[in-house]
Amino acid sequence: MEFGVRHYPQLEIDLDKLEDNLRALKSRMDASGIRLAGVVKGFNGLPQAAKVYEKAGYSSIASSRLEQLHHLRMNGIAVPLMLIRIPMLSEVEETARWTDISLHSEPEVLRAMERAVKAAAGKRRHKVILMVDLGDLREGFWDQDELVQTALEVEREMPHLELAGVGTNLGCYGTVQATPEKMNQLVAAAERVEAAIGRKLDIISGGASSSIHMVLDGTMPPRINHLRVGEGILFGRIWGCDMDFMHKHIFTLRAEVIESKVKPSYPVGELSVDAFGRTRTYVDRGRRRRALLAMGRVDYGECEDLIPREPGVKILGASSDHTIVDVQNTAHPVRVGDILEFDLCYATMVYLTSSRSVSVTFKTERG
Repeated sequence: MEFGVRHYPQLEIDLDKLEDNLRALKSRMDASGIRLAGVVKGFNGLPQAAKVYEKAGYSSIASSRLEQLHHLRMNGIAVPLMLIRIPMLSEVEETARWTDISLHSEPEVLRAMERAVKAAAGKRRHKVILMVDLGDLREGFWDQDELVQTALEVEREMPHLELAGVGTNLGCYGTVQATPEKMNQLVAAAERVEAAIGRKLDIISGGASSSIHMVLDGTMPPRINHLRVGEGILFGRIWGCDMDFMHKHIFTLRAEVIESKVKPSYPVGELSVDAFGRTRTYVDRGRRRRALLAMGRVDYGECEDLIPREPGVKILGASSDHTIVDVQNTAHPVRVGDILEFDLCYATMVYLTSSRSVSVTFKTERG
């Protein structure tokens, strides 16, 4: 092992399963007239994985992080790149240079984008989607009169921007569900814009993975023709949605056992707070075998979001650099040097792919 090269913790990404999921979802969306922007921010925009989206025929690749999109373009990704976090004023020049389409809700930023695209020598028109807040209370126009006036300004006074459409986001902050009623509200907003500008919009973007269920169960209003999907592809599951045609285990986290001992299950001494200033509760289950893993919250966030694959392994807690698991009831003894595997949720994947202490490997048999 070379100095500075870490083998564990290790995150393995199965590119073949990722491609299967990409194609399986795309075929179902194609049948309903839905275009997909493949959102890659969940795995930190790793080019090796993002290129699979291009291979699977996705018309655009999206991220909320401009630096990820820049990195993808520099690594040969040729499909249009979409910035799905409304841009900061301080990054409009880079947005104009490195992306093809972006989401917006502030007229001031749109004016700055117009100037930036105009100044970018040889840059073709930049597409913009105006976001509509339907109650989740994150980004988007709340006043639809302002939405229409902004659309008119883009259409008539910003020749270097192309008003491609309108969109919305649901469920990420306000936990508002994506429903046919909400989608019809978005369509109504789009039609107000269309009436004002005198033409049809190319895109009506009905949200993210939380909107997939309406396409699958046939309740998506027909004018919705675009979704921005990340989690649904990567994990093959969405709350309340049956996606049994998708792989569930694209990502595998492996961690090495650095201690395995029988110890009390309740701390011995006067209790205070943990390393993060939190008070904790413990259950006294007597003496039990516990394993210590060489990874911690710095690597993955919350240990409760890890899912042990081996029956009998139970996560007890974690500090910055250590994870403690109960292994009393495993089928085979857990020893020092053993490797335990875990499934992930979206949040843990974001942390793991951003950590310099985690080795990321890619599995494929297709080349």
